[in-house]
Amino acid sequence: MGKFALYILLALMALPAEAQQKYPFQNPKLDIEKRIDNLLSLMTLDEKIAALSTNPSVPRLGVKGTGHVEGLHGLALGGPAKWGGKDKEPVPTTTFPQAYGLGEMWDVDMLQKVANAEAIETRYALQHYNRGALVVRAPNADLARDPRWGRTEESYGEDAFFNGTLTVAFVKGLQGNNPTYWQTAALMKHFLANSNEDGRTYTSSDFDERLWREYYSVPFRMGITEGGSRAYMAAYNKVNGIPAMVHPMLKDITVKEWGQNGIICTDGGAFGLLLSDHKYYADKYLGAAAAVKAGINQFLDDYADGVYGAVANGYLKEKDIDDVLRGDYRIMIKLGMLDPAEGNPYAAIGTAKDAVDPWLSDAHKKLALEATEKSVVLLKNDPAKNLLPIDRTKVKRIAVIGPRADEVLLDWYSGTPPYTITPLAGIKAKAGETIEITYALSNTDGKAAKLAKEADLVIVLVGNHPWCNAGWADCPVPSNGKEAVDRQSITLEHEDLIKVVYQANPNTVAVLISSFPYAINWTQQNVPAIVHMAQNSQETGTALANVLFGDYNPAGRLTQTWVSDITDLPPFLDYNIRNGRTYMYFKGKPLYAFGYGLSYTTFVYKSLDIDKPSLSKNGNLTVNVTVTNTGSRDGEEVVQLYVKHLNSAIERPVKELKAFKRVALKAGETKTIALTLRAKDLEYWNTKTQKFELEQGTIELQAGGASDAIILKKNININ
Repeated sequence: MGKFALYILLALMALPAEAQQKYPFQNPKLDIEKRIDNLLSLMTLDEKIAALSTNPSVPRLGVKGTGHVEGLHGLALGGPAKWGGKDKEPVPTTTFPQAYGLGEMWDVDMLQKVANAEAIETRYALQHYNRGALVVRAPNADLARDPRWGRTEESYGEDAFFNGTLTVAFVKGLQGNNPTYWQTAALMKHFLANSNEDGRTYTSSDFDERLWREYYSVPFRMGITEGGSRAYMAAYNKVNGIPAMVHPMLKDITVKEWGQNGIICTDGGAFGLLLSDHKYYADKYLGAAAAVKAGINQFLDDYADGVYGAVANGYLKEKDIDDVLRGDYRIMIKLGMLDPAEGNPYAAIGTAKDAVDPWLSDAHKKLALEATEKSVVLLKNDPAKNLLPIDRTKVKRIAVIGPRADEVLLDWYSGTPPYTITPLAGIKAKAGETIEITYALSNTDGKAAKLAKEADLVIVLVGNHPWCNAGWADCPVPSNGKEAVDRQSITLEHEDLIKVVYQANPNTVAVLISSFPYAINWTQQNVPAIVHMAQNSQETGTALANVLFGDYNPAGRLTQTWVSDITDLPPFLDYNIRNGRTYMYFKGKPLYAFGYGLSYTTFVYKSLDIDKPSLSKNGNLTVNVTVTNTGSRDGEEVVQLYVKHLNSAIERPVKELKAFKRVALKAGETKTIALTLRAKDLEYWNTKTQKFELEQGTIELQAGGASDAIILKKNININ
């Protein structure tokens, strides 16, 4: 380069960003819609069709878009599925418990911190290593209406309000709190009523309009209207006979009613399934036209021929493509992809020469540990035995037994953690030199029984394999499940191992590390202590050991009804939850109820007070619940508020969760916890007026530590 040319280049670089702009769409000060108008006016039809992929870049115009990454419980740039490139070395990232475990924390603030840490790592990986992307496929806003669903692990639980509240928290954590830019974009999955794997590519999820509005869509609606998500993935299945990706609900409700104006993408391969599995259109040109007109603006499979053919046949106009592409570029602008880095606080993440990988930081390691500790649920702790927490003065030898004892299993949507601590390693580290630890994988040659008999205490660790250790659509163990495979059984095959160990030594603690509920009836009836935790966390072993030895007092709570028998469940494909599904309509006695979980201390609920005697439309009510920690240990209680409609003219659930808060109380401490009850969360969908309405009448407020442990009640009027 000559001196004159170099001088000109340096002079241009010294100019303000506005002076370097060639097109109006590059001007951050211009109205977003006008910027998009200009960009679309400059793009060719070929460029527009290319932008309907997950990469809306336009190289000719200098537009660099961003694609998708997985991030249900930590950024995934590795793991069993080799996210981020099958031919590339994985980028290690902080790995938290599965979404199912994150739900069991019942902690909105902690979940938002987890999502924020994931977003920081996502920005860092892209901007430091040029790996990944900024549209994160998370959270999963689907409802775990049945424990046989293979992807239960991806859901927060079975309750619409609960899942919606956590969806909002995760969205906010991913996107950040900057008024102009997003840290990452939260793309919710899978819209709508996607909770069967077997036949998911052709079956129809059928239910009435009220359940659509009051149950299945609630977490998505909250994610958009309260969380600020502007991206979601349409599901594979049909909804009431229409494939979700071409359903009028996409535009008519999510766009026109809720304000969704960003990305609406297909699931992987879903476009082809319109013909092959749903058999819904005569050819791919009609299918492509229907998808775009329904609101789809990103395809996750081979779509280009279909769109070109739709245009050539007159099924689709260029303006139809323009209309949907606007959503893609709204997201790109919110992420700062069309703007200079100055002014975007997230654009600097990972750009410093001396930047330290955040997944190696003490802060992210500590957060993973805290989240995992909070997710642990104590299911049983017989006071007659008092095995937990472990008494170091009485226990000198512990036998650690079982298939989940010396591994941390990753699921299909995991990344590659920077390290993992297995239960065995965590227990050994916690035991120190004063307690001897023995270990057996199984009872081969009677080893497990022998070690159990010789020990003062036995810890047996069992549970599922998250991806079945098998091919894509194969789960050889009937109680296992995953994406593409539903569970054929809810009976724990490892329960025989628990029986053998217990027979050798009744001082047995069962640890169930699983992605979904099991009908562990014998274990509940016989084994003195039972703990549940989800899979995947890099800190599994340390968190579990801290709970077992009493350095952390467990306060996790279940987010699903654990039934005693598979016959307690309605037919799997019955999506009408009123037929006895979830705690809201279940008429039997569960093995463990929704919201259930124990502590090493005890809590007494003393009073329930309200700030006004009635609640009106658009109003809020403060419900003050006074709780005392009556035990000798500091601990946390999850205060849960349910509502029962006493004289409704329409069918209502037996009870519905409407507020909750996880609260720390020192031994002997009393606190008054303020819970907010919102009138809008009590509304029902009036099918005649086609709107949500607040029904006059009386409701019963119910406060307690679980859905089946209601201690305090009070009636209020709804005006």
